[in-house]
Amino acid sequence: MRGSGCGPGTRATFRCCTPSCTTTWRTDSRPWRPISPGSAHAPHAMVEPSDELASFSVVELASQELAGEALLWAIDTHNRTAHIGISLRPSFRGRGLGADVLDTLCAYAFTVRGLHRLQVDTLADNASMLAAAERVGFVREGTLRSAAWVYGGRVDEVVLGLLAQEWTPRQHLGAGSAGHDAARR
Repeated sequence: MRGSGCGPGTRATFRCCTPSCTTTWRTDSRPWRPISPGSAHAPHAMVEPSDELASFSVVELASQELAGEALLWAIDTHNRTAHIGISLRPSFRGRGLGADVLDTLCAYAFTVRGLHRLQVDTLADNASMLAAAERVGFVREGTLRSAAWVYGGRVDEVVLGLLAQEWTPRQHLGAGSAGHDAARR
């Protein structure tokens, strides 16, 4: 991504998306059903790049370990909008990676893809995602009451948005080196 106009964050970088053990199960709206690991229907199977989806593996710069995944989904090239999603492995949470990953996705979305608006949809009790998104500049736009079915109960979802003209790159988010290149799939 560096050669494309946006480099890695200060704590994390992106790599080509690989099947990984992630923690999206809580917000995945699809019902659980067993799928064999080699199936083309596996939720984290490698897929060809598309105009509607940009998926990345998140790698912590300090350790070079897989920290999670990040993606732009529902990319609408006509309206120049997309949704953002990140999922960090439990051992990588609380290290400031969330805001860094969001900022790096914003750089990719706004400077490389030329998008105008990004949206985060998260569960109302996901304080870490709400704080990371607001730190990068996302604004709370509303609450979808009882919109998600989680662990047998209803949970509110919060919608946050960020426009290209509102975004300011946050190179000061962390205390790491941004000298590593990142590869985009």
